[in-house]
Parts: sequence; C-alpha cells; structure tokens
Amino acid sequence: MVNPKMPTDPAEPPYAATDNVLHLFTSEVWDHLWPWSHHGFQSQRAVQAAGMALAFAATVVWVLAALGHLQAGALIGWWFGWSVFEVIVRLGSKPYVKDGPWWGRRYRVANTMDMICYVGFKNLLIGATLFIGLKSLGFLVVQG
Repeated sequence: MVNPKMPTDPAEPPYAATDNVLHLFTSEVWDHLWPWSHHGFQSQRAVQAAGMALAFAATVVWVLAALGHLQAGALIGWWFGWSVFEVIVRLGSKPYVKDGPWWGRRYRVANTMDMICYVGFKNLLIGATLFIGLKSLGFLVVQG
C-alpha cells in the first residue's frame, strides 16, 4: 500500500540512464558534492550566487581549521550553517533523492524533509571525516 503523504513522483538526474559504470560513479560523487545545477542557476540566480559565496566561505573555514587557526565549535557552526543553506539550494537545483538502496538507480522528487535528511546525513559523514582527519593530524584544537 502506498502512503498518500509520501512523494512517489519519479525523478531522474541526467546521468541515471548511463550504462558506463565509471561515468555513473563519478556523476554520483559530483552530485553529492556539488549542489548546483544549470537549471538551478537559471531559475534562482540570487540564491545560487549567495550559495557560491557561502561555499567559498565554508571552504576557507575548513582551510583555517586545517592550519590550526579555528576552534572546533566555530567549524561545527559553519558546517551547520552551510548544511541549512544547501537544503535551500538543492531544493531549487537538484530536487530529487534516491528511493531505495544506495546502489540503485531509482530516484524520486524530494520534499523538504527528504532534503533535510539527505543533506544532514551526507554532510554529517563528510564533516565527521574531515573533522576526525584534522583532529588526528593535530590541526584542530578541541578545548575541554
């Protein structure tokens, strides 16, 4: 039985139909790391421009953390702020999520909660990896 409150409209990113496994893999990685699309730039120029500026700022923050010039709390705050903004960018630019297992090729139109969960989990994994890497190398200071 289909839940009437769950979106079931199929969606398909441009790369989903490819048979080339390498192209599919690189496109998936790019799709996760780059929240903008050509369509998004055309329909939301101001939001997209602000997003590019915020992405640059978030990158600078990670570099400052790697150089040891930023404390962990500030880094976490910036990463959370970027995640909130990324939800807005993705809803206008790439408004789809995978439906089913991660290795599948079935996508559907995302609602706001779908996008919050997707971006939150994705950025939690990316942020934790970067955070642990910087901490392990001694670049990030955590005060107790």
